[in-house]
Amino acid sequence: MNLLVGLGNPGSEYSENRHNLGFMVADEIHRRYNFAPYRLKFDGELSAGEIGDAKVILLKPTTFMNESGKCVGPAARFYKIAPDKLVVMHDEIDLAPGKVRVKIGGGVAGHNGLRSIAQHFSREFWRVRIGIGHPGEKDLVTDHVLRNFAPTDRNWVSKIIDVIADAIPLLILGRDTEFRAKVGLASGLLQKVETKEKDCASNRQEESPK
Repeated sequence: MNLLVGLGNPGSEYSENRHNLGFMVADEIHRRYNFAPYRLKFDGELSAGEIGDAKVILLKPTTFMNESGKCVGPAARFYKIAPDKLVVMHDEIDLAPGKVRVKIGGGVAGHNGLRSIAQHFSREFWRVRIGIGHPGEKDLVTDHVLRNFAPTDRNWVSKIIDVIADAIPLLILGRDTEFRAKVGLASGLLQKVETKEKDCASNRQEESPK
């Protein structure tokens, strides 16, 4: 059994926030792999399904981000989930927008959702870190993560969600090296495209008549 968790804050007012990127990925996985309807359990929205030959529990905590562990811990213990069978998908301010990194265990880098899970369960779980970029100053971080993605972000956001959902069977089935390669290549190409598009837009502005 595997437990796949997307992090975010519950409620429609937060649904498009940068901090809810984990929820967005979870919902795409739920749709793509035909999981059962969500039901409320363990202070979260829970669904069961299969990815490849693996049985998977998909979970979105409704406890708010900083208390995610109060949902994840009880669910993991109930289903007897080993720490290395827990995959948590979350936003990451220390990565450029659209960049993805995957690791197991380690520190929480100031992420309140990860800190709560570490406190209530274990640190030795998989993290799928999805870059949203840093606002540049520490005092601006809270406002940055709790704001909606800008219209100019929509393209890369939808593409990176699609890439992760497409590749997640590799991580679930223990082929983490292949998952890293597939997602890393796609996110790298995506960043190049985004940079090129921004450069073209900037050039068009410079060339426009004053």
